[in-house]
Amino acid sequence: MQKQSIAIVGLGRVGSVFLDQLLKQAKKGISIVAVAEKGDTTGAALAKANRIENLSLDQIVAKGDSIDILFDLTGLPAVRQELREKYMASGNRHTVIATETIASFIWALITEGESLPKVHAKIGY
Repeated sequence: MQKQSIAIVGLGRVGSVFLDQLLKQAKKGISIVAVAEKGDTTGAALAKANRIENLSLDQIVAKGDSIDILFDLTGLPAVRQELREKYMASGNRHTVIATETIASFIWALITEGESLPKVHAKIGY
């Protein structure tokens, strides 16, 4: 099975529970390689406990194509735009930036009847 390298930006209420569920999927070819969270959140503590690097956006982008999927779970259009611009400037055409919509879809596949917290307005891609 091919392993997918994942990074998560934003470990607030949504990102924290998403990280927790993804960690439970590790045997299914998922590897969380980095997170970005400035605050002292449950998700940041969970990442630290699992020895996952907590990096800046620039440091995550610098990892290049070693990251397959980056989940932007901040709910902030400015962060999403910054990520797009940084990836374009780096020439990285490999890493996919996934939004809350994609996270919700994955959540539905890996959980039983639970819902991700709804704290962000729908901002699309």
